[in-house]
Amino acid sequence: MSLYEKIVNKEESLALIGLGYVGMPIAVAFANEGVNVIGFDLNKAKIGLYKNGIDPTHEVGDDAIKKTSVIFTADETELKKAKFHIIAVPTPVNQDHTPDLSPVIGASEIVGRNLTKGSIVVFESTVYPGVTENVCLPIIERESGLKCGADFKIGYSPERINPGDKVHRLENIKKIVSGCDEEALAEIKAVYDLVIKVGTHPVSNIKTAEAVKVVENSQRDINIAFMNELAMVFDRMGIDTNEVIEGMNTKWNALGFRPGLVGGHCIGVDPYYFTYEAEKLGYHSQIILNGRMVNDGMGKFIAEAAVKQMIKVGKAPAKAKVVIFGLTFKENCPDTRNSKVADVYNSLLEYEIQPVVVDPWASERDAKNEYNIELRPVEAANDADCIILAVAHNEFKELGLQNISQMYKDIPQNEKVLIDVKGLYSVEELRNSGLTYWRL
Repeated sequence: MSLYEKIVNKEESLALIGLGYVGMPIAVAFANEGVNVIGFDLNKAKIGLYKNGIDPTHEVGDDAIKKTSVIFTADETELKKAKFHIIAVPTPVNQDHTPDLSPVIGASEIVGRNLTKGSIVVFESTVYPGVTENVCLPIIERESGLKCGADFKIGYSPERINPGDKVHRLENIKKIVSGCDEEALAEIKAVYDLVIKVGTHPVSNIKTAEAVKVVENSQRDINIAFMNELAMVFDRMGIDTNEVIEGMNTKWNALGFRPGLVGGHCIGVDPYYFTYEAEKLGYHSQIILNGRMVNDGMGKFIAEAAVKQMIKVGKAPAKAKVVIFGLTFKENCPDTRNSKVADVYNSLLEYEIQPVVVDPWASERDAKNEYNIELRPVEAANDADCIILAVAHNEFKELGLQNISQMYKDIPQNEKVLIDVKGLYSVEELRNSGLTYWRL
């Protein structure tokens, strides 16, 4: 009997290592299909929340967590009860933009210490081609004393979950799958097909699957970098970028990308993983790193635009009250990892501005620990001189331009500065408001 059949028949269990925005929805999805699932995470506080029916990621919701049969645990020895292991830990970059493999290395050690014969280990964490087989596999073999191929098998299936996206979900995004041999690939494909309703896409080897992940996000990064560069040029030309894009998008082959702050755990990170390995092989990126440089500079560009607009209306920026709406890396999502709004905040600090940051989605603890930013309630936005709409949360959209206009100090309308990073309002709306505005 195959491992897949044993999992379906509840004779064997499946384990998720890493219960964040990626791992937790996968664990719940398998449990919903009747699979015995063990959900492991080193963060005991997070495990405590899950056990109490609280979903801090907002990916599946509290009700789903309360109802799920997933066994949440911070005890790594519980992994001995599973035969199919999915590793979904984050893979960030260091300050110098080199890959930080410590989470995936640590997960490999944990799985290795608790691995039993006949198991399959699948990595979902974003890595550059070669990491699974050249870095993680030797660790698992060393810690377990087992041999890949003879005693256990490995595979790679890159995560494609889009945090905060309620349309493109785990079950309706085609999944890339790969294995160390044909037998492993067949088992891994069969297991994932339980939860991926649109099916899986097998590739010939693990390195190819690893490359798919870093390339698909590098492609998005480059396209957004192009739009960001256009925005900087059009700003000098006095042309509204969004109007240009709206006109361009009337053509059938327009790609639909818009300028913006590119952060998060994937698009702002994956290109560095790809170029890191390319550099090791003697190839220096001509396009990808330049795109990253453009996108990494957008926070400073937006902060300087705000300063220029304040000076334009006669304000001393250092004495102005600047309010930033949003800190998370995208709308309607609590994820603050690699948020480029923090770059806007830090660039304003260089002008001796002490910005007020409001975000109903972000965690106060994460904001403080990651960026040393004290989140304030929306009421703290009152008496502003300048408001920067950095993230398009629904709560901010629902405020409307009229309500936002009332959050400023009692000053002439044209002295109220609005920086519309996300293009929430049309040029006509902004002109009619009387505010001094700038759109990315």
